[in-house]
Amino acid sequence: MAYQPPARDHVFLLRDVLEIDRYSNLPAFADASMDVVEQIIEEAAKFTGEVLAPLNSVGDKQGCQWSPDFTVKTPEGFKEAYKMLCAGGWTGLGSDPAYGGQGLPHVVNLSFSEMSSSANMAFSMYPGLAHGAYSAIHTGGSDVQKETYLPKMVSGEWTGTMNLTEPHCGTDLGLLRTKAVPQADGSYRITGQKIWISAGEHDMADNIVHLVLARIEGAPAGVKGISLFIVPKHLPNPDGSVGPRNEGVKCVGLEEKMGIHGNATCVMQYEEAEGYLIGEENSGLRIMFVMMNEARIGVGLQGIAQGEAAYQAARDFARDRLQGRSLTGPKNPDGPADPIIVHPDVRRMLLDSRAVIEGGRAFLFWTALHGDLSHAHPDEAVRQKAGDYMGLLTPVLKGYLTDKGFKACVDGMQVHGGSGFTEHFPASQYLRDCRIALIYEGTNGVQALDLVGRKLAANGGRAVMSFFAEIDAFVEENAADASLKPFLDGLAAAKAQLQDGTMWLMQNGLQNPDNAGAASTDYMHLFGITGLAYMWALMAKVSLAKIAAGDTDPFYAGKISVGQYFLERILPDAGSHLTKLKAGSATLMAMPAEAF
Repeated sequence: MAYQPPARDHVFLLRDVLEIDRYSNLPAFADASMDVVEQIIEEAAKFTGEVLAPLNSVGDKQGCQWSPDFTVKTPEGFKEAYKMLCAGGWTGLGSDPAYGGQGLPHVVNLSFSEMSSSANMAFSMYPGLAHGAYSAIHTGGSDVQKETYLPKMVSGEWTGTMNLTEPHCGTDLGLLRTKAVPQADGSYRITGQKIWISAGEHDMADNIVHLVLARIEGAPAGVKGISLFIVPKHLPNPDGSVGPRNEGVKCVGLEEKMGIHGNATCVMQYEEAEGYLIGEENSGLRIMFVMMNEARIGVGLQGIAQGEAAYQAARDFARDRLQGRSLTGPKNPDGPADPIIVHPDVRRMLLDSRAVIEGGRAFLFWTALHGDLSHAHPDEAVRQKAGDYMGLLTPVLKGYLTDKGFKACVDGMQVHGGSGFTEHFPASQYLRDCRIALIYEGTNGVQALDLVGRKLAANGGRAVMSFFAEIDAFVEENAADASLKPFLDGLAAAKAQLQDGTMWLMQNGLQNPDNAGAASTDYMHLFGITGLAYMWALMAKVSLAKIAAGDTDPFYAGKISVGQYFLERILPDAGSHLTKLKAGSATLMAMPAEAF
């Protein structure tokens, strides 16, 4: 079977767990009643499942083709699918109505984004990058810049990119050399080379709006001297239409990659290209981080999305593949063998994946809702708490969920056995496509360092203390519910271990920063497991209440079964991560470099 968008699970999260109808009094939610949202999810499932999913293998096999005239041709069907995407209004789902968007909450847009990424990760990156560029201009651009670029980007007529990495620098942006020379008319001439630019050139939109980090001549060294510029492929005419080619902007090649072949990953050359400053001089990194943080949550989503697609493929294969007999006797006595789904180890791999995917999806949606509340809620305390959560949890979502999403893809291939190692089945593509998610937008090691080095200590640890307090309150409020007790006990235990790890970091990380670095990845995973424990408790509470009320929908019983598996087989990993993070850095740092 082909990928089937998990629309039922999305509706369950938005309607029953997050109860977004509670927020109908807020501007962003006024037009997002669950009746409307369910219709959106249903149509999103149709579009992604019927239009994008069939092109996934096409994009993988054909890839993008670069021509010496600096143009790029996307795989067959991509251009037509992109037109359908724009015609359906999907590019403006969560964008500002002032520029033609539908203004729906980001958490609703996230639902479409997950389905799109599962169906065709390479394709979904084109509108995904464009929305990130839109957000940066929306945050830091002038009124003229917003009026010029945003309506076209919201409609999908123009797409966008982010240009950070250079051949000699990736994470350390303070080393970038791309320069910007001011001109008499207020524009700048941008010169430099950027690499690994997703969607940097293609044939699907009329214009591509590049956001480029560069250093104005005479700017301070390091990250304090970085500015952000709009450098369009075509210069806009005064009426907003597509104007002449910006001759200094060229895609000079494509990367040969392990996966996401359908997305054009470009080497961009800027040779005195015309550009326009966004915001103030030397404030580029601050504005670009708006785009980067959005992208990091989107990458965490990609991990879950590819894991979901890989899980579905492995589940379907396991139901159909006949191999051996059940350890407890034949389950398919009239056939030559039993389907491999009867074997405990196959079920282990499938349930490992499902428990993390469904818990991770809930964690993403829950966090995205807080992102919406950080902007839309009238109560300053709610906005502050929601904003704190977004800052704290972004590296957790990116790092933990992509690690686990990739593990689901690995297990999906393993379930397929030798068939998964061939290109006759989709397991290989899911694994190859997913692997980049652990690397780009800041490697997962960098995410872990960001978490322990910056996010934990921000505002005196206010965010993590608030997270602990929320979990404590949830456990206390539901203590009388005997049916929920296993989930509450598991959550309380995980929270206690995370708190223990947090205190260890505070005591040992400051006196020796290597201790923080050595503990960072295990701490990130411990945080991720705790977050999922909270999500499974929330989902179990709703599901148990439905069952108690007489609802016989097997969906709810399935939730409880998978949640119980999480408690028994995933949650114990928290203790292992705590033990490892408290081991410190001495052994890690003892060997001299030449001994490796």
